[in-house]
Amino acid sequence: MTRPPTAAQRRVIDAADPVTGRLKGTEAQLAALVKRGLAFRHPRPPHDHFLTPAGHRIRKAGHEPGEPAATADTGVFAARAGGERTPVDSGPARRREVHSAWQGLLELRRMTNPDGSVDRPCGWERTHLVQAAALALEAAGHRPAGPDTEGYRVRATPQPEAVAVYEPDGATLGACAATLERAGWQVGEHTEPRTRERYLLASPRRM
Repeated sequence: MTRPPTAAQRRVIDAADPVTGRLKGTEAQLAALVKRGLAFRHPRPPHDHFLTPAGHRIRKAGHEPGEPAATADTGVFAARAGGERTPVDSGPARRREVHSAWQGLLELRRMTNPDGSVDRPCGWERTHLVQAAALALEAAGHRPAGPDTEGYRVRATPQPEAVAVYEPDGATLGACAATLERAGWQVGEHTEPRTRERYLLASPRRM
């Protein structure tokens, strides 16, 4: 579990602009938030600092991100990669959380992609491949696999900047491919040589 922000850091997060996530604080406070993955420094002058999606979630929910899925007892949000031990929550509250996280990610794309584009992944997504792909899928309404239910599973791969997406249903696998392509990912369908299981190999599109 990541250590929670200090009281001073939390005050900086709470004081962020509610729309853009722009931060004000000392250089040390801002640098510490960047190191924790809760803020980023804009590459263009005046190089302001902004909350990342994780920082926005702390500001909104008052919790530190830790477990890989949302749980009723912690209130923590994270996109479901599929296969978590907790049951899949598809209720209205979860849908609102996912929608809010996706909108935050689009805003992060707008602010950090050199041309302000929101139709392709940003730097944060390239360093959080599984979470980014899972959020795109969940935000589009795909159902993640649960302990007793079938659905998508997003997994890391040995290949740089690539994740694998599995779905037991071929038609649903194709729908996942279409969703990721719309979200700015390059997608190809492959077959596991040993098991003959079909899967997608997805990478963030650069252009």
